[in-house]
Amino acid sequence: MAEVKLNFHKPSLRGEITVPGDKSISHRSIMFGSIAEGCTTVSGFLLGDDCLSTIDCFRKLGVKIELNGTDVVINSKGMNNWQEPLDILYTGNSGTTTRLMLGLLAGSNIHAILNGDASIGKRPMKRVITPLREMGAHITGRMDGQYTPLAIKGSQLKAIEYEMPVASAQVKSAILLASLQAEGTTIIHEKDISRDHTERMLRQFGADINVENGTISYKGGQKIHATHVNVPGDISSAAFFLVAGAMAEDSEIILRNVGLNHTRTGIIDVLQEMGANMDIIVDNEDAAEPTGTIIIRTSELVGITIDGDLIPRLIDEIPIIALLATKAKGKTVIRDAAELKVKETDRITAVVEELKKLGATIEATDDGMIIHGENQLRGASLKTYGDHRIGMMGAIASLLTDGSVKLDDADCIAVSYPTFFEDIKNII
Repeated sequence: MAEVKLNFHKPSLRGEITVPGDKSISHRSIMFGSIAEGCTTVSGFLLGDDCLSTIDCFRKLGVKIELNGTDVVINSKGMNNWQEPLDILYTGNSGTTTRLMLGLLAGSNIHAILNGDASIGKRPMKRVITPLREMGAHITGRMDGQYTPLAIKGSQLKAIEYEMPVASAQVKSAILLASLQAEGTTIIHEKDISRDHTERMLRQFGADINVENGTISYKGGQKIHATHVNVPGDISSAAFFLVAGAMAEDSEIILRNVGLNHTRTGIIDVLQEMGANMDIIVDNEDAAEPTGTIIIRTSELVGITIDGDLIPRLIDEIPIIALLATKAKGKTVIRDAAELKVKETDRITAVVEELKKLGATIEATDDGMIIHGENQLRGASLKTYGDHRIGMMGAIASLLTDGSVKLDDADCIAVSYPTFFEDIKNII
């Protein structure tokens, strides 16, 4: 744990940043490359702690994975030739690794135990275990599988039809990954559409998947083919600098190679509705994952209401959106976001408590928060709760506060953005 004192305050922010690779896509590139027989290559891989945990798990399953900077080479004999691990599959702080591995291992021919850090030990796993058990998975764990550690013994799975109770790409992806080995056609119904990286990557690796009007259908037993994956910059990481550029005076920040997948661009919708001075230049709309350049400038912002089907498209960006709202004219209301309570920490409580320390007028609600804008922010000592997004929110706040901001644990930011502080220095 590294405490850090930040004195970044600058009247203007200018420069160019290429944000690191998308965390969700990086995880999945390793998983699909390990499922497929042959050699899969990846460029733009995120070297964050979470994604390195995914690599470590698959190496323990006998998959050969070589890292050369942000390039990865995966040589796999295919899912049916994975080796039973000699050690626990340690997933660190990564909920994506933990939940998606459960789906993959459910239909395998091996036995494994999954465990993560203290934060993972508090995150709900029953939402994944329930549909997997319906498919025939053999999974046991603490409090009947509610929490890690979890033990799983691969078994023959059968297809199910499942109505998603919450919008969760991790739950949806775990079911889809289990359906690879299931007999029959698995059908998933989504009321609110969550991020679709798994569906896109299935197609990229040669699988036939049908997605129509919130219903996903996948027939088990299809062969997955090795390919090349280009990982775009993570829009969740870019969001911190989009907010910084919009809030700071006399500023212009250019963000290149940002992923523009429509299931992830809720932050752009919010910025536009709040009145942000922003340009978007699409590079390749027809790619497996579309990308583009975003230019953000100092903006006159107004408060808005953020709710409904927009929430799954920006759930990870809500901490930094809350900071943005402290500078907007009027009131910003965030609701329908109870999912924040079961992230790396209770992000509703964490965001409200830490922004209050900075001088924000903000209150928590059962499913979100209310922020009254045009606050003058001041320096303070902040807790990160070991949550990378709370840590980055505090660091971006230090660009705007009168006085320094102290973070109790800056190391947690490396989970998703290991070069975060270097990129801050590029714009000040």
